[in-house]
Amino acid sequence: MKRHKTIILFLAIQCSSFTTVAQTDTLNHYLQMAAQNNPGVKADFLAYQAALQKLPQAGAYQDPQLELGFFLQPMEIIDGKQVADIKLMQMFPWFGTKKAARTEAQHMAKMAFEQFRETRDKLFLDVYTQWFTLCRLQQQLVNNRKNKTLLIQLEELALQRFASPAASKGGEMAGRQAETGSASPRQTNTGSMGNMSGMDNSQISAGNGQPAAMSGMSASMAGGSMGSSSPGMSDVLRIRLEITGTDNNIESLLSEIHAEKAKFNVLLNRPAESEIYLPDSLTQIPFLFEISSVRELITSRNPMLGMIAEEEFAYQAKAEMDRKMSYPMFGIGLQYMLINKKTAVAAEMDAGMDTDMNSMNGKDMIMPMLSVSIPLYRNKYRAQQRENTFLLQASREKYRNAQNMLEAELYRAGHLLDDAARKIALYRKQTELAQTTCNLVLKEFASGRSDLSSVIQVQRQLLDYELKTSEAIADYNIMVANIRKLTSSNEE
Repeated sequence: MKRHKTIILFLAIQCSSFTTVAQTDTLNHYLQMAAQNNPGVKADFLAYQAALQKLPQAGAYQDPQLELGFFLQPMEIIDGKQVADIKLMQMFPWFGTKKAARTEAQHMAKMAFEQFRETRDKLFLDVYTQWFTLCRLQQQLVNNRKNKTLLIQLEELALQRFASPAASKGGEMAGRQAETGSASPRQTNTGSMGNMSGMDNSQISAGNGQPAAMSGMSASMAGGSMGSSSPGMSDVLRIRLEITGTDNNIESLLSEIHAEKAKFNVLLNRPAESEIYLPDSLTQIPFLFEISSVRELITSRNPMLGMIAEEEFAYQAKAEMDRKMSYPMFGIGLQYMLINKKTAVAAEMDAGMDTDMNSMNGKDMIMPMLSVSIPLYRNKYRAQQRENTFLLQASREKYRNAQNMLEAELYRAGHLLDDAARKIALYRKQTELAQTTCNLVLKEFASGRSDLSSVIQVQRQLLDYELKTSEAIADYNIMVANIRKLTSSNEE
């Protein structure tokens, strides 16, 4: 009896809620590792760094043009022989063109940065989702193992009931009742010996040609054998069937957890077999949801909207730059002519000339230059302006569409968040009731007032409510991560 009480106490403890101290939260560590190692995030960050290198390019002047000309035979001119001609020219765009180009490059770089933020936030959401999926599977594994432990204790209790003296005594009483029931018709048939027809009827077999007395003896033996097999053995077999099914669930969960861990490690860009440390319990993330404030945060912080807004600013700067490019460009340059002195014969021929002209013999010439580009073909520049107008309108429509889609996604996430919160409260209440029912049914089963079917049914309900609670908590946390992605709050 003391042994029975110990087992019942252990079963009651196992039926209670499974609460343990959670391990150190490593989710933030994994998020940081994913942001540093994920190839997709690194690629977008490198693209942003490449876009930053466009700024000095957009703010630079055009390269100056240098022209060098050499005469194979020096050309005779008045003051000597021209050997070479060197020209250097620097073009300057219209006022404000460089500033508009720099502004466009800045907004393009900001677009690349917003794309990097979008990729990083999506990675964070994937890590969150995969993490809580693993936590949910871990809780299912814990609940199934707890269920197996409870079933093993039930099997031990059923075996003790089967081997107890009360069960043996019940089997003997059942055998005696069977013998008593089979002896009555035998005495009735024997008591009618005086009637010939009654004697003939008592010697007729029902189906195999044996006398009624022999049939009664067979019934007595059958009744004795049925009474000797206690119903407690069938309970043991049924419990073992439940244990077999639970073992299969555990193996299936272990295989699924292994696959999900590999997927999680891929997000962190590390070997698929790397170990992942999960918390012992799945807790609900504290989160205050107010749709108006979240909508404002989406407008101001969502990277997708920020990227489209930067695209619109870039188109505005491009339109300004194209308008300035339709104006003339100016060029400032210098021409240098290399001149050698004339020969003595040529000098004698020019002896009668003015002495001032002779003094410039062989003197190099320097000439400042100015050039202006003439944007004559205006259709090209008008088409550029119309193109920028269409692109600007398309960007504004794209912004409105993205804003509408994000708002619809926000309402859907809010609905799923509230639904998950309601389910958590419901399943927790049902779990408490199922725990109380489980404790009562176990006591009734130990005292013989309840059968095994009731125990297994209540146990299944308790396990089902615990699993549903963990799934609802995981869904709630995933919805919190979705809302944080919309507001780009996961980076905090």
